[in-house]
Formats: sequence, C-alpha cells, structure tokens
Amino acid sequence: MKLRALFLPSALLFCIGFAQPVLGQADLKTANRLYEEMAFAQATEAYKKVLDKAEPTLEVTQRIAHSYRQMNNSKEAEFWYAQVLAFPEAASVNLFYYAEAARRNGNYAKAKQLYLQYGAQVQAEAALAHKMAAACDEAMHWLKNPKSIELKKESINSGNSDFGTVFYKNGIVFSSDRENPKKGAQQEVYAWNGRPYLQLYYVEKGKDKNWGQPVAMPEELNTTYHNASPTFSKDGNTVFFTRVNKEQFRQRKANTDPTSWIEHPKKNDLVSRLEIYSSEFKNGKWTKPKAFAYNKAREYSVGHPALSPDGQVLYFASDMPGGLGETDLYYCLKMRDGSWGKPVNCGATVNTAGREAFPAVAADGTLYFSSDGHVGMGGLDLFSAKGEKENWKEVANLQAPLNSGNDDFGIIFEPNGENGYLSSNRDSENGTDNIYSFKPYRIPCTLEGRTVEQAVAKHNQDPPKPVSNVRLKLYHPNDTAAIVAYSDADGRFSFNIEQGIKYTIKGIKSGYLTKSAEVTPDCKSVLDMIKLNMTLNKNVVNNSYIVENIYYDVDKHEIRPDAAKELDKLAVMLRDNPEVKIELSSHTDSRQTNGYNQMLSQLRADAAVEYIISQGIDKKRITAKGYGESKLLNRCKDGVKCSEQEHQLNRRTEFKLIR
Repeated sequence: MKLRALFLPSALLFCIGFAQPVLGQADLKTANRLYEEMAFAQATEAYKKVLDKAEPTLEVTQRIAHSYRQMNNSKEAEFWYAQVLAFPEAASVNLFYYAEAARRNGNYAKAKQLYLQYGAQVQAEAALAHKMAAACDEAMHWLKNPKSIELKKESINSGNSDFGTVFYKNGIVFSSDRENPKKGAQQEVYAWNGRPYLQLYYVEKGKDKNWGQPVAMPEELNTTYHNASPTFSKDGNTVFFTRVNKEQFRQRKANTDPTSWIEHPKKNDLVSRLEIYSSEFKNGKWTKPKAFAYNKAREYSVGHPALSPDGQVLYFASDMPGGLGETDLYYCLKMRDGSWGKPVNCGATVNTAGREAFPAVAADGTLYFSSDGHVGMGGLDLFSAKGEKENWKEVANLQAPLNSGNDDFGIIFEPNGENGYLSSNRDSENGTDNIYSFKPYRIPCTLEGRTVEQAVAKHNQDPPKPVSNVRLKLYHPNDTAAIVAYSDADGRFSFNIEQGIKYTIKGIKSGYLTKSAEVTPDCKSVLDMIKLNMTLNKNVVNNSYIVENIYYDVDKHEIRPDAAKELDKLAVMLRDNPEVKIELSSHTDSRQTNGYNQMLSQLRADAAVEYIISQGIDKKRITAKGYGESKLLNRCKDGVKCSEQEHQLNRRTEFKLIR
C-alpha cells in the first residue's frame, strides 16, 4: 500500500476510519456496510462467510473481486473476476478488470486475449483495448530480452508494505505499515486494508553489509495517520514528506475514470487526501512540520515530493484542477526568500491521461517517475526523462527486470548511477509492497581490434595497411589507470571486456596522431567477439585525410546529425593531439558552375569548423577552406560523363595537417 489509491479519481479516495470488528454477524447487510465504508479487508472476509451459507450471487462475487482490486491484490482479483464472468449478466467492465489483473500477474498472452474481447464487446473502448493488447506484446518482448540487471528483495521487508526509499545519513529512510513495537496494541489500523498506518523508518547497514534494525523516525515526523514518501536536502537537515489528513468530502469534478465502479462519497463523508509537509533538523531534533503552501486537502491531493540535486526545484504529484490526467507531475521553484513559487505542470511529454507519481531526480538531473499512462508492462511502470522543469524529452520505459506487471515505483540510485533501490509489489501474495536493491551484472566477452593506417585523400580507395606495435590503452569509466596491450604484426589486438560498460580506447604510436574510440559492448554470451578498427593518421604536415560520412542535404550547408557524429570524432582527435593544427576543407563534384560550387563548399567548410569550435576546440587550431570543384580526385571534370558513384567520390570533407 503506497498511497497510490489517493491518486485515483475522487471516487476512489481513501476513507479514514478505524477498523470495525465483525462480531460474528457475517450476513450480507454487515458485509455491504463494510464494503461501502471501504473497509475492503474485512468486507472480503464477510462476503466469503455469506458464500459459505448461500449460493453465490453476482453482487457478492463482484464485490469480492472489486475489493481485492482496491487492495492491490491482483492474484486474488484475477481469480475472482473469472468467477464474476461466469454470470451471463456480468457487466463488460469486469472483463477489462480481469484483463488488468492478468496483466499485473504477468499473464500477458491471456491479458491480451481478454483486452481484445473487451474491445469487441464495448466498441467505444476498442481503441483503448487494442492499445492495451499492444502493450502486452511489448511487455512479452521486454521479458524475453531483459536488461542485465540483478534484483534482490531486501531483508528489511516486513511482510507488510515497505516502500519509498531515500538516502539519509549512513542508510535509508523508507515508509512502512509494519507493526510498531513501541505502540503495541494501541497502534491504530487502517480499515482499507486492515494494516497499521504508514510511518517513516530509518535503517543503516553494518560493517558486514547487512541491514540493522529499522527504527521509527521521531514523533515529529510520524503522526497517527499516514506519513510517507520523504525527500531530504543535500545536507540532510531539511525533509519534505507526504502526510494524510482526513477532510470532509467536497465534490469537485465528475469521475474521469470510464471504468470506475465506486460512487462518489456522500457529501459529508470524511476522505483522505495527501499533503506535503516539511521539517528542519535544529538543535538535535526535528522541528514541528510546516504545511506546504499549496496544500488544499479539501479539494485535491499533493504528495510524493522530490528535490532537485541543487535543492532549487521541488517536484511532486497532484490531481489539482487543470492537469492532463488523473494525477500529474508538477514543480515549484525556490524563491530568494526561501518560499516556493506557484506550481507549474511538468508538461505533456511526461504527463498523460493516466497517473504519474513518485518523481525522483538523479544526480545527473535525470527525472525518474512512475506512470500507468505511458506504454508499460502493467500497473505503474518506472520511466526516465531528460530535461528539467516543464521541458522534457526522451521519455523511456526502464523495461524488465526493473519493471514488472505490477506496480514499480520509487527508484533511487547510488552515486555510481548504476546501483540503487526500487519498490514493487511483484511476487506479493497479498498486494503489499517490498523494497528491492538492483545492480547491473556484466556478461564477459572479448574485444578484437585491428590498428590500420588511413590512406591520404588521393589514395583513399587503397586497402588499409596494418600498423604494428601500437600501444593500446583501455579505460574503464572513471578510471585513471588503463589496461595496456600492443598490436601485433598484422595490427591485431584484444581485450577482455564486459557487457554494458562504456570503454574508451586510445591508440598511441610515434609518428602517428593519437586516436581515441569509444565502445559499449552488447554481449549476449561469453563467446561474443566485439570488432573494432582503430584507423590512425600519420603525423605528417600537408597530409590530407577524408573525413568519412560527412553528408549535406542538396544545396544546403547545415550540419546534419549524422555529420555531427563524425565531426565529434575530429574534435576528439584535436583534444588528444593538442599541438596539432588543421585545415578543414569541403569539396564538390563538377556539376553546377564553378562559382556556385566554390560558394557552397566554403559555406559547408565554415559550418563544419563552427561546429567543431562549439565542442570546445580553440578556433586558432582550425581553418575552414572551400575548394569547390578545383581538386577533383578523378576524371569527372566538366563535360565528362560519370556515374553517381564517381561524382560522390569528389563530394567530400578533408582535414589537412598544417602543424
């Protein structure tokens, strides 16, 4: 239980109340009362007792299935929706819920079939049904091709819900509805699922790398009701967290969920909505938490706060008016006086018509969040996005095994950017959440390379010559020391490498320019061989070399993305050889007039040089020169009939060593 249901439409908001014991009267009236009070854990037991004494009815069977769905227990929900659909008069929406439960349980082929059946029965939902069926296909593909990541369920899990980790001091703080020994029998129980209210806990790892005993955070941060989803400032002295307070229900908008079955609470009912609170650590203790300026619990929820690494941006989730879906991600900027500016929606790249929640910002600024609106494997999936504030791009599903058919959320990364923790209710018999650690595992394989000499421009079609005795230095990311090898008489060399690591290789030999290359191997087995050619240039003044794969659109001089990649390599060469100066030249074929070709080639050379300078290269080290059609490499001058391939040979970019 992760405060997720608070971000469903208003109809599905939690109802605060103490557990109401069933005193043996397991009749239908009692079961219905518990169900209507949203005490789903007790309602299911009461309905089952009704079934012990009477024939099943659609209403009772359906309410058991709905209760398990609301408690996030997809295994039981899948079973009970199958029973519901045995009744001929069962509404088609139960078929959708059946498909959702099967998908959450990883039964993708079955779920796909059920979605398509639902779309055939409810034509208005056909587009949604086909979208969900396609998502099942995507999920099956991801399962067959998982990322090389190892997941481990952590020993701090209690059997109840444990989730929402964040680094703090020498350990982590997380949320849990476990039994708190200090409160004993006086600990209150949440009627929705029959478990205690969420509290914040802190735990450290010992010298043996094993977790110690989790300890509840001070009472200032843990009230009677739910407290969860914290985020700490970089110095650990400020915390923002989610707190639930009971508020009288006020109808704000119609139910936006077309598959919802629960009516809005009655006007005077108490409901739970999320609020953000903050506290500071002063004089050895936490101060009384302050309410976030934009809390408005009588109308909507705000929760799941996340600070940017510099502490100047606060991200959170909310169902406030004006959003794009059920819940959206928002941000506030920190003002000079320490207050927070007005909330701004993070935009349609991140937010969807579904639910977005649990934002987290990594050290490199990458936004991680959970969503059921983007294409995923089921429930909430983890996604990443590049950018900031409301400007985002490259939204990507983190795929299996970080994602599953169930809810996956609350991801955080260690400083190395690879290891970390996430929360998920996968492999849970009762829908509770657990904390998992993850780390990449590396498949070893072999890099087989060859060092060859690039021919000068006028002999560019000649076969490359091997270069022996080149000193090859292989760098692992963040390493200053290198693994060294030498090329043999045929220019061949090899290194033992591992899948998924971005390596840098430098080739060094007297009389040649130093050459760097990067490789990120995608090994599938230890037998894989990754091939790499290191092409070296002789360090001889006035030698000209063709820069391969530099193309321009017809009659254009703007740098295309494919050309930029090649110019990036030239910039790396200049950084590796700081004493070198070059002339970068552009050449055309003989078609068009001499004057036009001269102008176009100069524009192209200028654009290429400006691009390289933009990569941090001193403009004094590189000169632009357009030669038009004055330096053809073959016979294809004006009036000579040539093939397109022959003309292409003349359309080229070169660099010439001038020092």
